Amino acid sequence: MIILSNRRRRFQPNYNLDTLTIVKRVLQILILIFLLIFIFSSIKMKKNLSKQNILADNINNSETNENTQIATNNENNLNLESNSDSKDNQSQEQKNESKNTTINMAFTGDIMCHNTIYKDAYNSDNETYNFSYLFDEIKYNIQTADVSVGNIETTFSGSSKGYKGYPKFNTPENLALNLKKLGFDVLTTANNHCLDYGYSGLESTINFIDEADIAHTGTFKTEDEQNKILIQNVKGINIAFLSFTYGTNGNTIPSDKSYCVNIIDKNLIQKQITLAKNQNPDLICVSMHWGTEYQTSPNNEQTDLANFLFENGADIIIGNHPHVLQPMEKREITLPDGTTKDGFIVYSLGNFLADQSKKYSRSSAILNLNITKNEAGKISINTVKYTPIYMFKDSSKSTNKFKIINLKNTIAAYEAGYTEGINQATYSTLKNELSNVQTLLGDEIK
Repeated sequence: MIILSNRRRRFQPNYNLDTLTIVKRVLQILILIFLLIFIFSSIKMKKNLSKQNILADNINNSETNENTQIATNNENNLNLESNSDSKDNQSQEQKNESKNTTINMAFTGDIMCHNTIYKDAYNSDNETYNFSYLFDEIKYNIQTADVSVGNIETTFSGSSKGYKGYPKFNTPENLALNLKKLGFDVLTTANNHCLDYGYSGLESTINFIDEADIAHTGTFKTEDEQNKILIQNVKGINIAFLSFTYGTNGNTIPSDKSYCVNIIDKNLIQKQITLAKNQNPDLICVSMHWGTEYQTSPNNEQTDLANFLFENGADIIIGNHPHVLQPMEKREITLPDGTTKDGFIVYSLGNFLADQSKKYSRSSAILNLNITKNEAGKISINTVKYTPIYMFKDSSKSTNKFKIINLKNTIAAYEAGYTEGINQATYSTLKNELSNVQTLLGDEIK
């Protein structure tokens, strides 16, 4: 009995142990589930927060971009308005500039032809005269101006009278054609040599200048011609040209042809300026053959006449006859109504073409005036510049020895090593002549 009882106890299940194990397992599972739920919830929360942040960033970025775009648009609009205003201003300035007219006027001194010059221009092969080589080095200055003006101080009286130089000038008429080719538009003819061969010589000179198709003033074949003022339209600017001389070297003006030469006389000057004003020119340019030969300063008569001319309406006064340079100046002229205008005078431009040996007589200048007419019709003399020139003679040549040279260019060429026809002594002379031109004329007006 005892034995059986012990067997039963050996094989009886241990329910307490199994229950504890199960409880532990359940708790472990619950803890695991709780941890998983917690972890999952945390991850989900982070994702939601991230999404919210991204959404917020996008909203902020959108607002920022929108604000930036608005600001940019506003700035662009302002820039467009500013650029539009700037363009409008530029356009207005361009319109104003386009309504302004600017011209360049070139003036030279006396054009004479001593016998040494016309003989040098003679071609024995075809028995003709060609003066064009004389101007090769300075022709650019004449040809590029809108209007070029010179004083022709010789006659073209024809070969039948015989060609001569000083004291009674009669030049081969081909010079007139060469001057036209060079670029001269206007020649003034009132000077002390215009009657060297009487009225017939004066008339012949006018005819040859007409054949060369160059406008001219100062001497006339009829009274009607004298009273018909020369007006040149230069790019829309109307310029009246007048020319007067102090005398005719004692050559008598025919009593029935008193109109043939404009003699310096205040009554005649007033009459001619009035005739010019009646045509409403923009400018009145007066050539005056006056002064004392070889004097580098104007005399009292010149200064008195200059004042008289300006007071009566002259705008530009170009002096000649002294054969040397005299000073230039720009003036502010007060008109009767109290307004002002620009005026300019050069008392003498010396020689352009000549073979003289007096001091200062071989150097001169080509004068350039830059003139503007604005929309209101007011004339301004903007700049006054000049090109110093010199009558050069190369004695080593048998023909074509003479030429008018640009002093600055020739000096610069020699200094750069180009020495054809020029030695050290000549170079020194040219340097001195350049200094003389600058001293006598004065500074350019800019």
